[in-house]
Amino acid sequence: MRPKASTDVAPSLDELPTEQAQALRFGKARSARSTAILEDYVELIADLIDSTGEARAIDIARRLGVSLPTAINTISRLKREGMAVARPYRGIFLTEKGEALAKRVRARHRLVLEMLLVLGVPRETAEVDAEGIEHHVSEATV
Repeated sequence: MRPKASTDVAPSLDELPTEQAQALRFGKARSARSTAILEDYVELIADLIDSTGEARAIDIARRLGVSLPTAINTISRLKREGMAVARPYRGIFLTEKGEALAKRVRARHRLVLEMLLVLGVPRETAEVDAEGIEHHVSEATV
């Protein structure tokens, strides 16, 4: 029996991946971080509208623990990307595109949270961890 060629052998955990593979992984992580912010905002806007009937920038800032200018900048980004509209004296509303994203994010959040709870993670820890994992886990893993 002849030994496998080096291309047939899986790299050990201690070996560096190829430059191309590593760049792809880091690129996906950077993209996920950028998208995670928008996902958090649309999910919160949808939750606020469902529970209180409105989503105001000040409420979004408080609940996300960011400054009002930061919240306004991100809401402006949501508007530019066609996910939200703001009406003077009436708050922020999601477009169909924003609502669809909020629905997907909520479903992922619930799935990750339920998985962590089944694994025995305490609820508070699972809630915190789900906030991060939901944005970074692939569709294949979900």
